[in-house]
Amino acid sequence: MDLARPAIHHVAFGWGPHQCVGQQLARVELQVVFSTLFRRIPTLRLAADLAELKFKEDSQAYGIYELPVAW
Repeated sequence: MDLARPAIHHVAFGWGPHQCVGQQLARVELQVVFSTLFRRIPTLRLAADLAELKFKEDSQAYGIYELPVAW
């Protein structure tokens, strides 16, 4: 581990031969989390209009800043 190495672009699960060995486990965990969440809280819904959501455009990780929900 070289703490003094120059920063490079972050890729969460790696790329090519350097892919994270745990990436499939992380994906399965997310599938379990979301199916359990929707089963336990079936009235879970988005609490804002889709047009109101602010998307990240300033980083490599695509997504939204917040996701307001209600149930």
